[in-house]
This record gives sequence, structure tokens and C-alpha cells, in this order.
Amino acid sequence: MARNIYEDLKERGFIYQNTDEENVSKFLEKEKLTFYAGFDPTGSSLHVGHLLPIMAMRRLQQAGHTPIVLVGGATALVGDPSGKQEARPILTKDEVAANVEALKAQLGRFISVENAIFVNNADWFQHMGYLDFLREIGCRFSVNKMLAAESVKLRLETGLSFLEFNYMLLQAYDYYILNSKYDCRLELGGQDQWGNIVAGVELVRKMSQKEVYGVTFPLLLDGQGQKFGKTAGGAVWLDSSRTSIFEYYQFWRNAEDSDVSKLLCFFTNLPVEEIKELSSLEAPRINRAKEILAFEATALAHGEDEAAKAYLAAGGRFGFADPEQKIDTSSRLARVKVESAAENLPSYTVPVSALGDAGIWVVKLFSDAGLCSSNGEARRLISGGGAYINEERIGDINMNIVKEHFASGPIILKAGKKNIRRVSLG
Repeated sequence: MARNIYEDLKERGFIYQNTDEENVSKFLEKEKLTFYAGFDPTGSSLHVGHLLPIMAMRRLQQAGHTPIVLVGGATALVGDPSGKQEARPILTKDEVAANVEALKAQLGRFISVENAIFVNNADWFQHMGYLDFLREIGCRFSVNKMLAAESVKLRLETGLSFLEFNYMLLQAYDYYILNSKYDCRLELGGQDQWGNIVAGVELVRKMSQKEVYGVTFPLLLDGQGQKFGKTAGGAVWLDSSRTSIFEYYQFWRNAEDSDVSKLLCFFTNLPVEEIKELSSLEAPRINRAKEILAFEATALAHGEDEAAKAYLAAGGRFGFADPEQKIDTSSRLARVKVESAAENLPSYTVPVSALGDAGIWVVKLFSDAGLCSSNGEARRLISGGGAYINEERIGDINMNIVKEHFASGPIILKAGKKNIRRVSLG
């Protein structure tokens, strides 16, 4: 990228806290840094809530910096208390090992494995003696300072086990090892990781007399103030056996209008200026921006072909926001043609004889096509503004559908957002 990647991350909203903004910005502009973020394998799949640091790593890698992807095979056995109201369930070593392999595969979809280092902190912790760790690392930590960390203070109200209290030391030691072995000089994490990251920066300074840095990302909330990545059915997983690709696409497609700008900045590679234009579209045209968001996010997680299938399936069922592609975009979605989607819609054929010269009353057509159970229901639908023909709202209850409406082929009738018929003349 031509511009300073730090400024790019900042403009996109990634930066929340920084141990030394001036030096981080300078080094990212003038040098090629090795940096890391950690992911504890407490489950067999990552979910959407994990994606913010992953996307930042992806952008830094694209700018020429080298990511270390740390999967915490050891720290997952302890459990990070940061941001948690209570302790995590303790997993067996076999469960953690299986989760490690699953997460490596998922992370490889976002981070190019050709220019990345994948590590498991179990490799350096599993053979370390407890007394050795206490003498080498524990002596360098102040309990008073640890208790002052926000992540610890919050848990003291509900109860914090000694097991979890050790987590900060383990994460800090990770940074020391990665700095010693790979010259890693930057750690990334969510804002709830600030205390752990600062502890690592200080430990490296004490043990190696080197300056290293840390950056955190903001806690991502949806338009309702809830933690991003949750739905009524629970977390939105990257594993397609737990969250189907169609459901994954729909999660992004159903974003709040007010969230579109920040989500496009975080979870797509679209230029910021284009994002500003897309997110400034007024309803219903802003739905095109949501389609782009959903397509790009799904393509990253599951591949472009699967994203295209989800887009066509959703559009075929619920309608396309911009079927004629009048809204300019650099998104790969612009290459996906929507013509084939209509072929899979529920269909109805109206006999030519039923049209005659005057056409067929639109109320009757909605009823005959099965979009409404009666003419009365169709009347109420049209009067209430819920009836559409080829994405145009029907405003005249006395309208007739005539042969000319079929001049370009079948028409699409919609009752509300989800009830659709492809109507042909036969």
C-alpha cells in the first residue's frame, strides 16, 4: 500500500490504544515488522467476534509485514479472565489439541501461509517446570500492579481463581519468547487485552532490554449496543457446519444501516472513499452496500464461489438491491450476474387468455399467484404499500397487468420482503 498502513488502520477505526503511537507509526512506515496476535483454542471454531484482529493482521500482512499467528495450546488450559464474567470451563489437553488444528485451518483462510509464522505456545510451556517459571518470570511481576489491571479488577467482583490470575504472566512470556526467537516487536489484541499486552511489553524490556509495542482494537458493538457477532440463535461461527454459509451471508446482509460504514471499513478491502459513498446511500439503496458487505465478508471466510451462491440464493428469495448494477463498486460482487437467480424462484404462469386486451387486475393476479389468500388480502397489501412489481412499489390498487409488462420476459411480484413469485405469460 502506498500510504502508511498505520494511518490506514487508524482511518478505518482499528486503533483504540497504543503503547507508543509515534514509534509504531514510524516503524510500520519505514521498516518491515514482525507482529503477533494470539487466539486461544477454547472451541473448535472461531466466530465473527474474533475477526477484528484477524482483519488487522491481514491488512498489515498485505502491507509487507510478517504476522505470527499464535494459537494458545497452553493458555487455553488456563483460560483468560479478560472480559469474562466467570471462569471458562476447563478443557482436557486432547480437546485443546484438536481445537488448535481446527483454528489453524480457519486462520489460514485470512492470513497467507506463505508469509506468516504459525506457533503454538504449548511448545515452550509444556516442558517448563513450575518453580523455574516462578523464579524466572514470577519475580518480575508486581501483584499490586496486576490487581490494578482492569481485566483483573472486574473479575475480583465475581471471583477470580489463582489459575486465571496466572494468565497475564503466560501471555507476557509469549511476547518475550516471540521477541527472542522471531524479533517480534508488536502485539495486537482487543481492548480487553490491554493489561496483558502492557505486561508483555514491560517483561520484554526487563528481560531483554528491548523496546516493543502493543496496539489494541475497540470493542465492537452492533447498533443495539450488543457485542458484535451474536444473534438470537447464538454466535455466528466460521465453521459452516455450525453456521451455514447462507446464514453467515445473511448475518452481514442484515446489518443495521448505521453500522454499514464501520463494518465495510473493518471487514472488506474496499477503499475508504468508496465506503463513504456506499454508506451514504439512502434507503433502500443502502441495501446494495449491505450486499457488498455480506459478499466480501463471506468470500473471505468461505471463498468467492460460495459467496456468489449465497448472494444469488438470498437475492432470489428476498430480491436484489441493485439488480441492474447501477451503483458503482470495486467489489468482486460486480462480476456476479443475477439473471440466473430468478430461475429458482417460486413461479406462476398466467394464461394469455386471462389477460385479454385490458389485462388482469393486479389484485386478482396477486391472489391467483398465491401471494395473497384472497382479493381482500391483496387489496390490503397494495393499499399498505407492501406490493411490488420488479422492485417498484405498486401504488394504484386499480392497476392492470398487461402484455407489455412481459415484453422483456417474466416479471417479479413481491408481497412484502420475502414472499416472491416469478410470473410468466403462457
